[in-house]
Parts: sequence; C-alpha cells; structure tokens
Amino acid sequence: QVQLMESGGGLVQAGGSLTLSCTASGDSRNIIAMGWSRQAPGKPREPVADITTAGSTKYADSVRGRFTISRDNAKNTVFLQIDSPTPEDTAVYFCTAKTRQWYGDSFQDLDYWGQGTQVTISS
Repeated sequence: QVQLMESGGGLVQAGGSLTLSCTASGDSRNIIAMGWSRQAPGKPREPVADITTAGSTKYADSVRGRFTISRDNAKNTVFLQIDSPTPEDTAVYFCTAKTRQWYGDSFQDLDYWGQGTQVTISS
C-alpha cells in the first residue's frame, strides 16, 4: 500500500504561481511514476502531468508550457509548479502514483490516489 499526501493548494490570482507537493509513504519502493490529475466542477477527472523515476515527463496539452512537474526520488516527493494559471485551471488536484511489482510470472501495476487539494484561480 502507498499513501499520498498533497499540500500547497489554495487561492491564487490569474497570472500568479503556486507549487503543489505530494509525498508518498508506505510501500513506496515499487513506485515507477508519480503525477497529478485534476477534476473541475462538472467535468471528468483528467491527467495533468506525470514523471517517471528516470525523469521522463508527460503533460496534458492544456498545461504544457505553463506547468512543470519534478520529483525528488530520495524523498518520494513530486512537485507541480503552476505558472500563469487561468480560472480554467481551477480544480481539485490529485496526486497519483503507479507501482509495478513482479509476481513470479508477470508484472502487476497498481494506481494510487491522494485525497486531493483544491486550487482556485481568481480572475
């Protein structure tokens, strides 16, 4: 089991910046990637960005160039730097982690989610 604890959400003016953090605890040694998803009111949850333990990153088109994901592997922590946000970025942001474990004849991947942190961008 992996537990994820997010922090850093809040109210920010459009054009400002903020950084979200998420630390994994528990059986974190099998984590192969961490990331962020978000869910705006009345919309489905969508992936925002993720980063592998090797440092490969992937971004949603809507945030590329404005959001930056990074991680500290030693501390099992992932960060999301949000620059130049707009009110459309208002959402609950969830930290995610994927683990991969060998079970004798195959790998099994599991996904974990944090409780979420509210990010509100005012115009």
